[in-house]
Amino acid sequence: MSAPTRVQVELAGRAYPVIIGTGWLDRLLDHVSLPDGVARVVLVTQEPIDAAGHVDGVVATLEQAGIEVHRYDVPDGEAAKTAGVLRELWEACAEAPLSRRDLVVALGGGVVGDLAGFAAATWNRGVGVLQVPTTLLAQVDAAIGGKTGINLPQGKNLVGAFHQPVAVACDVATLATLPRRIRVEGLGEVVKYGLIADPELLELLETRSESVLEGDPGLLEQIVHRAVAVKARVVAADEREGGVRAHLNLGHTYGHAVESLTGYDEVLHGEAVAIGTVVALRLGVRLGRTPPELAERAEALLERLGLPTRGPALDRDEVWKTIARDKKADAGGVRFVVLDALADPSVVTPDRVDVEAVLDDLGAFAAPDAGDGTEGDQLAG
Repeated sequence: MSAPTRVQVELAGRAYPVIIGTGWLDRLLDHVSLPDGVARVVLVTQEPIDAAGHVDGVVATLEQAGIEVHRYDVPDGEAAKTAGVLRELWEACAEAPLSRRDLVVALGGGVVGDLAGFAAATWNRGVGVLQVPTTLLAQVDAAIGGKTGINLPQGKNLVGAFHQPVAVACDVATLATLPRRIRVEGLGEVVKYGLIADPELLELLETRSESVLEGDPGLLEQIVHRAVAVKARVVAADEREGGVRAHLNLGHTYGHAVESLTGYDEVLHGEAVAIGTVVALRLGVRLGRTPPELAERAEALLERLGLPTRGPALDRDEVWKTIARDKKADAGGVRFVVLDALADPSVVTPDRVDVEAVLDDLGAFAAPDAGDGTEGDQLAG
């Protein structure tokens, strides 16, 4: 078994490593250096992570280093990212008690990372967080870059903070224990990286799609490394999304609306990003910016990987209200990321008529008498 590799997120005075390998979580501290003075950790996880066999090894390696571990399980799924669960997590930190020199460990998928990261950002006005992502989506995206937060009924991640981790530990072996749908949804974010910055990654997904879907560990490790390298480079250039980091939002403007309007549980995040990517690329074509063949290529790849390219039919007005509340909106209007060419993203503020024309063409809107607006066409691959 080869040693894990590293990708450094180069932030001034706060650089940290993303460590990528296979089968090394039970030797976590052989490769991750914790800050000086850590005596206790609150380990935030979920029951399915324990059932998959990932918790005991992490707890053991921490305890062998003389660190007191307080485990706290949060509910499964996006339902965990609420103010109520966050308060319970703060109370767990108080019970430990967790000092400013101690650490929160986020062991799980993107939900765990977002919630635990926000708890760390706000407990005692900020304590360290070690991200240990166990899903593909979290390893390539959610755990890296310091975005943390919780959801509101009005939208996703509307309350949160930027709080960079002390390190990110990606053990690709955890992906073998995921249900197929959870592993596949992470590919929605991977395709995004290929489109905005890494044509070789896109080609790798196209030429080896069957091996990717079968979960080939060496291939997945290569994919995670390439995707992480893109995100690390973008975050280092623009930590708080004042410029190029916005390009990471390809597919997210409409994708977040789909998640919000379906209650966060019908459509998974990576699936919503895939649906939103099709919308964004077709919007780019309509605006005369995106080559039609690029949009067709991306849509074909998403379908080959088993990701949806159409979403459920939603209420027209609710879609626009939700998009307008998104963090990517501003006084000038709703912003979308489009591609002027492969690996050449741009941020645009299109007219509503252009967005709705694309959504109409994709059958995204429910008929006016379709009830609550969340019924209609099912996800289609």
